[in-house]
Amino acid sequence: MPIIGSIGAGSAGGFGQRKGGRVVSYPYSLEMLVVAGGGSGGSQRGGGAGAGGLRTSTQTINESNEFTITVGGGAGGTSSKGNNSQISGTGLSTIQSTGGGFGKQDTGSNDNGGPGGSGGGAAGNNIGGSGGSGNQGGYTPSEGSPGGTKNTGQPYAPGGGGGHSQSGGNGGGGGGAGGNGSAESITGSSVTYAGGGGGGRTEYTTIGGGGGTGGGGDGQIDSTPAEDGTDGLGGGGGGGNEGDNGVGGDGVIILKIPPTGYSGNHTGDPTVSIDGSGNYILTFNGSGSYTA
Repeated sequence: MPIIGSIGAGSAGGFGQRKGGRVVSYPYSLEMLVVAGGGSGGSQRGGGAGAGGLRTSTQTINESNEFTITVGGGAGGTSSKGNNSQISGTGLSTIQSTGGGFGKQDTGSNDNGGPGGSGGGAAGNNIGGSGGSGNQGGYTPSEGSPGGTKNTGQPYAPGGGGGHSQSGGNGGGGGGAGGNGSAESITGSSVTYAGGGGGGRTEYTTIGGGGGTGGGGDGQIDSTPAEDGTDGLGGGGGGGNEGDNGVGGDGVIILKIPPTGYSGNHTGDPTVSIDGSGNYILTFNGSGSYTA
């Protein structure tokens, strides 16, 4: 989609308030997509990490409403939770999504995956372990799905991380697959977000689970390190073994503003484009603000 410069006031139809060379009509409906950062996978018989929570909202906007945009980063290191994303401000009901749950690493005890927007997968060992719970924010509709469990015997394969639309797979002959994310068309094109990371290998199997659609990282396969979750999609990192886990992908916040609603007043350097219906699309890959 093309990057947009200034558009003259005549294209707005001559109604409303003049903002930055445009005539803006109020009130209007603002569509929002809010995706949190994905978790990081476990590094020893490691479970795949959960995707960042995904939420959408459409709200009525009036003149001078000012919104703060906070985009959650993906988790670094090993077995860490992703960071929340949020849009809040005057005249707006706050929309927050929860960071993805961590994929657990084998510690010999308490090897459950971490809770989050989507839950992380359990570590692989000979002790019981379950996937972390999803939808930690308790939202309706749900922001994500649970992680997968380990198998009960050798090869002690770990579970995959949950994705927005699908739970993480359970470990079996290899690491469980990451759960799939969900396709959203707020930009004018269908893009899948919030996929879970695949569970990693163990010393008893060379097979790691594949990452879920929507940016989930593959688990470690043989000597190939696990993949990171994809930035801008909130994907969970893949599980690893002997330190080769994947980290979480950064989240994103996207605003869809009707043709006569765009004020041009924003901070944080979002990408600005126009869809086929003339709507302005603001994609925030980092934090910033927007004033109507």
